[in-house]
Amino acid sequence: MNPEQVPAPGTDPYFPGHGDARYHVHHYDLDLEYRPVSNRLSGRARLGALAGTGPLQEIALDLAAFRIQRVLVDGRTVRYTHRAGKLRIRPTGTLAPGTAFTVEVRYTGNPQPTPSPWGGLGWEELTDGALVASQPVGAPSWYPCNDRPADKASYRLSITAPTPYTAIATGRLISRTTKSSSTTWVYEQLAPTSTYLVTVSLGRYTAVPLTGSGPAAGRPPQVPQTAYLPARLVPEFTVDFARQGRMMAFFQDVFGPYPLGEYAVVIADEELDVPVEAQGMATFGSNHLDGTRTSERLIAHELAHQWFGNSVSIADWRHIWLNEGFAKYAEWLWSEHAGGPTAAARAATAHALLAGLPQDLRLADPGRDLMFDDRLYQRGGLAVHALRRALGEDAFFRLLRDWTTKHRHGTVSTANFLAHARQYAAAPLDALFHAWLQQPALPPLPL
Repeated sequence: MNPEQVPAPGTDPYFPGHGDARYHVHHYDLDLEYRPVSNRLSGRARLGALAGTGPLQEIALDLAAFRIQRVLVDGRTVRYTHRAGKLRIRPTGTLAPGTAFTVEVRYTGNPQPTPSPWGGLGWEELTDGALVASQPVGAPSWYPCNDRPADKASYRLSITAPTPYTAIATGRLISRTTKSSSTTWVYEQLAPTSTYLVTVSLGRYTAVPLTGSGPAAGRPPQVPQTAYLPARLVPEFTVDFARQGRMMAFFQDVFGPYPLGEYAVVIADEELDVPVEAQGMATFGSNHLDGTRTSERLIAHELAHQWFGNSVSIADWRHIWLNEGFAKYAEWLWSEHAGGPTAAARAATAHALLAGLPQDLRLADPGRDLMFDDRLYQRGGLAVHALRRALGEDAFFRLLRDWTTKHRHGTVSTANFLAHARQYAAAPLDALFHAWLQQPALPPLPL
């Protein structure tokens, strides 16, 4: 094997070709210019990073097949190679353990989705605009990064596009400047963010505020919420998303304070198979609107990810059930709270569905091929429901709030969660966790 093809130690077991555990990026500064008609992206990425525990002779970044114009380390031009999705950079000298350094990459090209078993990932050209849906490994389709979920960083994103387009990105909008026929939008996300959770959407959108004038008495301050969508879809949207404010308040009650500064929703002018969560943001397709709240469970699911998956992130993709199982259970909790079927009824339906399907999925480590299988979502929700039944209401909801508080903006594993849960149990939980997380066979419905 060519040495350049050998994955760095400590990378994700499901995607060993992505990421490099030998260093940590703490900040990305991205300046992007995008031309929708030609699908042309020009970028300058500046990364602030720290070398890890060993000497660092090479900095390996993940980046798709763009044309590289310049690479600098600490302001100095350096040698590099760029092939097979890896930009391998040679600093002028070995970086000592713990050394702070910066990398600047200037690049240009036509961004394309990264091929995967689940379709194209990352930057996607739309009929009129673009969006980013990177989970799990699509981030290198549009910017150079250390692409592993545990390497979380803050971000500043500047996007310049033709003035008729609105650019929405991860974080808080801090400026918008129009010069001639182009507008530059600058966003800042201070919360540590995984590479796949950084997103951009460009389209001819109308902004619709989703928060009122102030918090209700005795309630926490309202989270600023804004939607961006084609103007013609506003009537259906106002019905379908009418309860998102109530949903946000309810989730803060059961999961703890919202972990970010704002929440944005984009309705793309295109049909999407599934909605996509990002840090402080979710993107839906026009097909998710019908004026009858048919997709409300998906609204709950994507919002819940802001706690489970985005603020509290997984150490690697083996632990994806911690994201999807809790987001699925949030759907059931919202249904129960909003006067629909109870969580127990939803659990019974899910259990009946799974009972008729193959029993070959191990929740705690499903393998790359099954990490997005619908059975993982349903069984993850059932595992959370089983835990609720075992602990009782008070202990279960204390566990949730304490989990999101203790690990706010951190990374976790299944072992971390099991150790946390045991603190709230009056009896051992080993048999429950073994049955639901480690064994492929479906356990009985928790009653």
